[in-house]
Amino acid sequence: MDFDVIVIGVGLVGSSCAIALNAGGLRVAVVDTQRPPIASATESWDSRIYAISPGSKTFLQECGAWQLLNVARLCPVENMRVCGDDARSALDFGAYDAGMRELAVILENRELQHALWQALEAPRQIEVFVPAQCEDLVFEPAAARLVLPDGRTLSARLVVGADGSDSWVRTQAAIETTMRPYAQTAVVANFSMARPHRDTAMQWFQRDGVLALLPLPGERVSMVWSTATEHAAELLALDTVELAARVMAAAHGTFGDMQLITPAAAFPLRIQRVRNLVKPRLALIGDAAHNVHPLAGQGVNLGFRDARELARVLAARGAQNDCGDFALLRRYERARKEDIATMQFTTDTLQRLFNNDNAPLGMLRNTGLRLVNRQSALKNLLVRHAVG
Repeated sequence: MDFDVIVIGVGLVGSSCAIALNAGGLRVAVVDTQRPPIASATESWDSRIYAISPGSKTFLQECGAWQLLNVARLCPVENMRVCGDDARSALDFGAYDAGMRELAVILENRELQHALWQALEAPRQIEVFVPAQCEDLVFEPAAARLVLPDGRTLSARLVVGADGSDSWVRTQAAIETTMRPYAQTAVVANFSMARPHRDTAMQWFQRDGVLALLPLPGERVSMVWSTATEHAAELLALDTVELAARVMAAAHGTFGDMQLITPAAAFPLRIQRVRNLVKPRLALIGDAAHNVHPLAGQGVNLGFRDARELARVLAARGAQNDCGDFALLRRYERARKEDIATMQFTTDTLQRLFNNDNAPLGMLRNTGLRLVNRQSALKNLLVRHAVG
């Protein structure tokens, strides 16, 4: 029951991190309260989807998970159009213009969870403790010890907290966290529509929130509508026909008639910052380390970059045998701080900029969209930063 690393949380980021750490020669244990969802053999679609950046795609290929995905359930994003709230301002991004094959790939949460679980269970030095509750976590000078309710104790040089925004690991380590609710809720659902999306993602910045329609295979799109909590409750109370009509109107009829194909779901939005990503014997990754507004679709990619960087730092540790050494973990923290801070600042600023009725500010933001749209070099720079 002695390991190099214990990863607590087998969501997307935790699973990928465990695989990457093991590939770097470390003996890894993973612990979670439940097994990830199994990929569906039916034609139903998961309402929770992700826009996976090219950089994250490469990382998932290295983990051996991307190759296990059903390609029929993947959809590339070749173009993206961001619209302001004055019906005239827009910002267009194209993969071809940036010299890339795609800006992102849209896929379902359960499909990627299942692929990562299969990769995790492949023959390798990873011990799986799922389902298993965590009862106590003690950090000692030479190791961390995780106690399970049945009395088993797991020991490791390093514990990785990948257990989400309400992280139990973070609480046990007494890491200071600041959280600010946005008083917004993200409503998600999938639709079929009359007009083809042509592998284009659409986003409308509106005074009542941000509406995104992301392409799925076939004549389908996935909606993420980040809006005021009261408005979200109103949307969730609509029947299927009324909700489809409301979304079609908000999208200015871009895709023609729309029909709901999955039940609508919702989750509250907030920004969350942690004071430290690491402590002796501990590193945080994914939502345990940060929360951002989903308007840029970069939350899970930010988490994958955490996992990739932690694995890189530990693989490059050289003669340092202790993978939980604090000086070593500080390299990971320094490498990730700027990326996380930049994404949090950008998404938070955009949310504040568009979520208000100030007329001069409205003119400024819409003018800004038009000006940036004329600067090809700037747009390509923005794309390359987002796809890493």
